[in-house]
Amino acid sequence: MSRLYALTLSLLLSSEAQAAVNHPAFNRTMLALAVCVAYLLFCIWIFRRHRRPSRIALPVAGDGVDAVLVGYASQTGYARELALKTAQSLREAGLATRCLALDEIDLPILEKASRAMFVVSTTGEGDAPDNARGFVQKVMPAASSLEGLQYGILALGDSSYANFCGFGHQLDGWLQHVHALPLFDLVPVDAGDAGALRHWQYQLGLLAGSTEMPDWQAPQYQFWRMAMRRQLNAGSAGAPVYHLALRPDEEGMQWQAGDIAEIGPRNPRHEVDKLLSQLALDPDVVLDDKTLAAWLEERLLPHGEAEIAALQGLSPERLLQLLRPLPHREYSIASLPGDGQVELLVRQASYADGRLGLGSGWLTQYAELGAAVALRIRENAAFHPPAENLPLILIGNGTGIAGLRAHLKARAVSSQAANWLLFGERNAAHDFHFMDEMVAWQASGVLARLDTAFSRDQAGREYVQHILARHAALVSEWVKQGAAIYVCGSANGMAQEVHAVLLQALGEDILTELASNGRYRRDVY
Repeated sequence: MSRLYALTLSLLLSSEAQAAVNHPAFNRTMLALAVCVAYLLFCIWIFRRHRRPSRIALPVAGDGVDAVLVGYASQTGYARELALKTAQSLREAGLATRCLALDEIDLPILEKASRAMFVVSTTGEGDAPDNARGFVQKVMPAASSLEGLQYGILALGDSSYANFCGFGHQLDGWLQHVHALPLFDLVPVDAGDAGALRHWQYQLGLLAGSTEMPDWQAPQYQFWRMAMRRQLNAGSAGAPVYHLALRPDEEGMQWQAGDIAEIGPRNPRHEVDKLLSQLALDPDVVLDDKTLAAWLEERLLPHGEAEIAALQGLSPERLLQLLRPLPHREYSIASLPGDGQVELLVRQASYADGRLGLGSGWLTQYAELGAAVALRIRENAAFHPPAENLPLILIGNGTGIAGLRAHLKARAVSSQAANWLLFGERNAAHDFHFMDEMVAWQASGVLARLDTAFSRDQAGREYVQHILARHAALVSEWVKQGAAIYVCGSANGMAQEVHAVLLQALGEDILTELASNGRYRRDVY
């Protein structure tokens, strides 16, 4: 800072300027203007310094094991553009990244990386783009094991072609073959679908541990009304979990089991009023037919002293320009259109200072019953029900029961009874969400099997993956009879452990085949 300030003054007060100071005709107006310019540059530097994310500790780029490798295969340049956006979003969230075309990635680079995000397009009828041909011909045949690599894939394609996202699926199958671990299922993008890109950004936020990663493109929301809210786990050792119901203002809203509710959260009014008081701004000043307070309900608010100090003295217009819009939040839908409402299961999250999370706080506490909630339903074809009447193994933990509940509702309506649920939580007495429904479905035969793991109910911690491993032979038998496997819940821990158990129980070839033909699907977060 001192070097910048000194350099600015030295440029303004050159030898001619210094001579002018000593001259009787010195122009005091010009000197005042020069000092103002220097002070303005100083303020801009201070503001930009405090606007940087405080969590950033790693360099913005690197080639070490901690750097996230972002690889792209692009024919027209679109995949490259999205890869650069991916790398930029991760860097702004505090992660070091290294962005390379696939042909620039060799085996040592892959073996050194611990996490990789791939953005790949498909050309022709399922072929790799030109800047990935060398990778396909040289790197893929040479690799025998990438066991230490975790990865995600954004696959760009056009469903009008027979082999939709063909190269993305080829890359996914190869990575699993060399024992790399998928952080989440491949995200297919049909002709630039904005919803799929937002889902990719959501997964990037999970990877970076960032809850404030801005959307590249905001959803076009509809208005729904908060119709019901009740806590399901009173007395639990975990954070409160709420069962919510939202009803649309419009009629005829449709979705399927597996689809996602994108929520546009709002800041509580007391936080907005607190900031405006600190900035000495009038909450009722009107900008473009909306009050300043109403605008700030939709913006990411600063909370640190330095961040707030950097905003002092700004006009309302400038304040709104500098504060980014709130990002969306995603929740698995736990109901069907026949229920007349979207039902969600939301666990309260909290910041280190005790503030409730943006999405969970808005939905579980601040939005009043009857209040309008911005919501958009996003089709999630990767987690839709099987096209055929297959047996179904449903595996989940925590609030992941929401997405599985929608599938069980659909199976009950269509009288498909070969269903097996494996569910894990903390305590049976407090955390068996929708217990009455599950027990009733078991009694009526909708659930052929119901296995639970409550980790705190015995001396040794037992999780859903342990129950799955205990019944590995039965899982294999169900799969031989044509069963599909659906997993919903925590990406870190549960989903990874379940994947490892399935790999052990079924073998690599069978699990890869299940994934490729849609019989192994995951909605993890």
